[in-house]
Amino acid sequence: MKNITITLDEQAAAWARVQAADSNMSLSRYVGEMLHDKMRHSREYEKAMRAALAQKPMKFEGPYLTREELYARPRRLR
Repeated sequence: MKNITITLDEQAAAWARVQAADSNMSLSRYVGEMLHDKMRHSREYEKAMRAALAQKPMKFEGPYLTREELYARPRRLR
């Protein structure tokens, strides 16, 4: 593990202390886990995006709607 120093404004520090206490963790461990979760989600998103972009595009098999058909709305009775 690597020790680092971070600087927070008073409001963010107070919030983080409460969140850490609610999670029964030290502030250091809480911030470390937050960063680890962010890193993991970022990697998962990157992997999912690459997989989605690697797929072949689907062919559109239907007729295109006209502008009028697309925005047609039934009239409301008053």
